[in-house]
Amino acid sequence: MLNDKSILITGGTGSFGHTFVPLTLAKYNPRRLVIFSRDEMKQWEMAKLYGDDKRVRFFIGDVRDKDRLARALHGVDFVVHAAATKIVPTAEYNPFECVKTNIIGPMNLIDACIDQGVQRVVALSTDKASSPANLYGATKLASDKLFVAGNAYAGGHETRFGVVRYGNVMGSRGSVIPFFLSIANKGVLPITDPRMTRFMITLEQGVDLVWHAFEDMVGGEIYVKKIPSMKVTDIATAVAPGARHDIVGIRPGEKLHEQMISPEDAHHTYEYDEHYKILPAIHSWSSDPARIKNGQKVAPDFTYCSDNNSDWMSADTLRVWIEQNRAKVGNI
Repeated sequence: MLNDKSILITGGTGSFGHTFVPLTLAKYNPRRLVIFSRDEMKQWEMAKLYGDDKRVRFFIGDVRDKDRLARALHGVDFVVHAAATKIVPTAEYNPFECVKTNIIGPMNLIDACIDQGVQRVVALSTDKASSPANLYGATKLASDKLFVAGNAYAGGHETRFGVVRYGNVMGSRGSVIPFFLSIANKGVLPITDPRMTRFMITLEQGVDLVWHAFEDMVGGEIYVKKIPSMKVTDIATAVAPGARHDIVGIRPGEKLHEQMISPEDAHHTYEYDEHYKILPAIHSWSSDPARIKNGQKVAPDFTYCSDNNSDWMSADTLRVWIEQNRAKVGNI
């Protein structure tokens, strides 16, 4: 589907973009892959990775700037929306900025994609968007709703929008694994709450889910990857087996356990081999056979939470992954 196509990724110099770009170039050989972001230094550093590869282009811009988006999207076929304000405490203390990027940004992107005739758009979401308990999650829930409704908003235009939702990305910048690694030699690791659990996913799995969404989507679907959970204490044990755990309490806006599918979503959710699909409640799209395909309806009281997951990652498994990926942990 992406062969010889023009693709743009917003926030493309972030963790997801650094994995999506090389994998997509290798698998699909797109005609053009545009990295759209606002940090010129990150673009300059990323550009050095691709040398004279004329398929890779860089475009300075901000999703808050609708006119700049319209210019960047000219001639683009597919869009991945990865730009966001993502750090939970940062969002709590800078709410206006978070809303501008995570809500106004998607509104601008939806309008610009429709006007420029983009074929398909996949937006990255988060487990924190399900029953949100913090501003980041609330803005991402609003963003999800905007992209779902964008399919009706497009009217007679061909642009279609979908969403992928997943949990903690293993080894990404600002996440718990590189943080624990950076202080492991101190012999003490801060633990917010020993009961805390999180979903775990690799960036490669996240990229694969985006590719699947592009292939499968009719419009308005939210794809939820089946991934393992971990206790935060097991993450700490994997990083520094002998370290003492210092219980410091949950940070502002943090949840004890994460959720990707709520009981309210269950009424419109279908299960597949490797993922779930939340179908839109609007316009009777949740009963559309083209969107359901071969899915099986989940139970009415179904939830998908990091504490009730049937799949768990052990400390030993994570330790092996860290050793295999140590060079890129914290740099992706």
